[in-house]
Amino acid sequence: MNQLPDSAEVRSILADGTSVTITATRRARAGRADVKCSAAGEPSLAERMRQVLRMARLTEARFDSRDQVVLSMDRAPGRTERDWELAVVLADRLVRGVWQARGEVLANGWSRQWQLGRLDGHDVAGAPANAILGGALGHLGALAGQPDPGASVGTARAWFALHSGGINDSLCWVEVSVFPSAPGQSEEEDSIAVPDLDLTGQLAVRQALVGSRHFDGRALGRWRTAVRFGQPRFQGNSYELALVMADRLARGRELVPRGRIIASGASSAWHAGRVETVEGCAAKCALIAQQALAGDRVLLPRQWEADLPPGFEAALREQGASLALVERIGII
Repeated sequence: MNQLPDSAEVRSILADGTSVTITATRRARAGRADVKCSAAGEPSLAERMRQVLRMARLTEARFDSRDQVVLSMDRAPGRTERDWELAVVLADRLVRGVWQARGEVLANGWSRQWQLGRLDGHDVAGAPANAILGGALGHLGALAGQPDPGASVGTARAWFALHSGGINDSLCWVEVSVFPSAPGQSEEEDSIAVPDLDLTGQLAVRQALVGSRHFDGRALGRWRTAVRFGQPRFQGNSYELALVMADRLARGRELVPRGRIIASGASSAWHAGRVETVEGCAAKCALIAQQALAGDRVLLPRQWEADLPPGFEAALREQGASLALVERIGII
């Protein structure tokens, strides 16, 4: 059995032609976070490193969370640069033995969909012939001659109404991507990455998903999950039903509608499958009626039934959308 390295380094070329070195070290987790990042005194950059890693790890066939990986940059790239992302992912994989390389590694590349393990491109020009470049490398599986890992990821979106007094009212999407996980690899909440939200928001998302999967009976411990929001800055918990529905669609637990699922609702007991009321019935219904399209399926709490605006269901029907008032999740 090969001994795992204690540390690994990967370089990346910056926009000004100089290079940055990403160093990854591994140590026993001992109750600490699985990933710790630092980036030359730039907290926002360190947070972006964590986001990239948590999303990219979703595509690994197996994940051992017993070790903590600490990553650092020896200098900060420009604020808009992203070409270092692939180097961070490779340093993380090298130190954990997920990927092996001979000699020094130079990598440039970025992705809009790390949760699928796919690379969109790179920005560097005139890189050495031995550099690993996003775009030329289409997906992370190709590093070891394996299939595209994104083919094993189920992804679905649902929409919820964002109401802020009429100024920036909109329908916002929440996207859930699930990747099969070997049983017993990690705690359920540790396997759910929510890179767009702060710590409080991440905890709320994890608790809602863990609770709703408990209602499924055999859903716990089977998935690694990434959750993304189209607009990460919002208040309230009315997104929860849309989140749960996107998760159920991604895991094949719901019938796929012809159009979108648009949902408002929350719960204090997702483990019981219960859907409860949220605030803003009139305003959210008005927004949904305005933006619903043919084929959309609108899901609202049963407790809203008496408060629905007059003609709301008829207006949806005229647009080719449908309405269901729900008390519990299930095949809706």
